[in-house]
Amino acid sequence: MIEAVVFDMDGVLIESEEVWDAVRRAYVAEQGGTYGEDIQRAVMGMSSPEWSRHLHEAAGVPAEPQAINDEVLRRMLASFHEHLPLIDGAADAVRRLGQHFQLAVASSSNRPLIDTVLEVAGLAECFSATVSSEEVPRGKPAPDVYLEAARRLGIAAERCAAVEDSHNGIRSAHAAGMFVIAIPNRSYPPDSEALAHADVVIPSIDELTPELIASGSA
Repeated sequence: MIEAVVFDMDGVLIESEEVWDAVRRAYVAEQGGTYGEDIQRAVMGMSSPEWSRHLHEAAGVPAEPQAINDEVLRRMLASFHEHLPLIDGAADAVRRLGQHFQLAVASSSNRPLIDTVLEVAGLAECFSATVSSEEVPRGKPAPDVYLEAARRLGIAAERCAAVEDSHNGIRSAHAAGMFVIAIPNRSYPPDSEALAHADVVIPSIDELTPELIASGSA
């Protein structure tokens, strides 16, 4: 039986992939680096140590990875405090599922961003556990962040459903052995190979219901 639902955050609860992209792109340009589509696609789902290192090594940013991470994080926090791009229906979906399942967040975002988003959205009390991929050895598509979320919930990964929007996120949740529900990101859609790892694909979070989650129970 499915006992818990683990949400990705960026692209599932908040429309933030565009914000990440704009912030990183502007910063890399200011630093004299090159931010192309290959860089953008590569960093989606990476943990903060991974993407900051990738911007240093592959995008040509001269600053050290920690300095890259700190500046991008500062800009992201400022953006979210000015305007939180909460996806329509996301808060309702969280509260709807929270009446039936334990909830967690497994996100590639930095810990301060996760805490800020959930607090500003008024959803912090809905989640029993939250995990940033900077707190585990490997970011998505490795399963580490989802496995850690299940561990913190005290529920086997196989008894968890995961809600994802991106190619690396879908692969991560699938590798963890969870029941994967994909809500494809409209701006950065996952490829067909990644979508093949999803157990269910729905067009919007409005269709994320307790009945749909229960369909993943053996």
